[in-house]
Amino acid sequence: MDMEFTAEDLAFRDEVRAFIAENYPQELRGKQDEGDELGKEDFLAWHRILHKKGWVAPAWPVEYGGTGWSPTQRYIWSEETARADCIRLMPFGLSMVGPVIYTFGTPEQKAKFLPRILSGEDWWCQGYSEPGSGSDLASLRTKAVRDGDDYIVNGQKTWTTMAQHADWGFFLVRTDSDAKQQEGISFLLVDMKTPGITVRPIITLGGEHEVNEVWLEDVRVPVENRVYEENKGWTCAKFLLAHERTGIAGVAASKRGIERIKDIARSEQDGDRPLLANPFFKRKVAELQTDLTALEFTELRSLAGEAAGRGPGPESSLLKIKGSEIQQRITELALEAVGHYGAPYFRGFGEGDNEHPIGPDYAHRTAPSYFNMRKTTIYGGSNEIQHNIIAKMVLGL
Repeated sequence: MDMEFTAEDLAFRDEVRAFIAENYPQELRGKQDEGDELGKEDFLAWHRILHKKGWVAPAWPVEYGGTGWSPTQRYIWSEETARADCIRLMPFGLSMVGPVIYTFGTPEQKAKFLPRILSGEDWWCQGYSEPGSGSDLASLRTKAVRDGDDYIVNGQKTWTTMAQHADWGFFLVRTDSDAKQQEGISFLLVDMKTPGITVRPIITLGGEHEVNEVWLEDVRVPVENRVYEENKGWTCAKFLLAHERTGIAGVAASKRGIERIKDIARSEQDGDRPLLANPFFKRKVAELQTDLTALEFTELRSLAGEAAGRGPGPESSLLKIKGSEIQQRITELALEAVGHYGAPYFRGFGEGDNEHPIGPDYAHRTAPSYFNMRKTTIYGGSNEIQHNIIAKMVLGL
């Protein structure tokens, strides 16, 4: 593998760095690095700037609004945005339902939804998981019954990220209860303002309102909002999950996380020396970096395959497994680094608390981040399921 950037790539890197330095909103600088809870307008502020520049959807085909960047340029982009601690854009429109629509959607669906995803006018959420149907997603029970030109949808979804802000959601629903599990599912685009939809918050261990449960009671969804064929939605679901799992790897963001741990460990003392000089702690950091480098090479191989015309394959499961495990280890090591300064925040100080922060600024989000990141090995298909996929698709077991 040739890891040397060309002169053109280096010029592109310089262009990206200059653009971020000049255009990233001042009010957002440092918010993500410190683990501050981000609101809808925080995400949209950077989204709108990138849309105006034409850089909001690097992976999309040019004919639908993509950049036309090479895989190497997209890699550089992810590296530079992570290095500058830029907010990661919400993936539900840009990385999930957008590719489904331009791959499987009708011309009318593409014309209606894709421009509004690019502009940020529509905020999307994902209606996949249900109580009892998470990793075993094909067992979902939310039901859609055809009634003329509409489906009438009834059921419940859970762990629906940012649904409290969503304009639209993409939902997997059962349209044939007699077919085999995967063969009776359809993929619907649902206006979240439709009567009968109720969004209820789930407060996480870190104290954030990030996920929700969504109830659907006699919700009417036009048949024209079904993507692909009736009862063939599992094809869309698998396509979307492969892209989601690849994105979950988060190599560039994890690099930034390790650098942040080093900064903390240079400030924290271990007796008469910095914590980073402790050989046991230093070894943990080195092991993390080694594993992350191996993951990065796997991601680069995946990008090379994409450049050759191959879509995400079983390697997306490997990227998801190792990427999520590394993210968890980073938050564990950060919490270890701050030591007792992390203890007061084990439950988080919520809005209205009258206690002053304790310890250095970098300590106050370590415990909530640790708890929040327990989810990474579960969402996008649990890591146990990903091991099964690798065993079947790669090892032939």
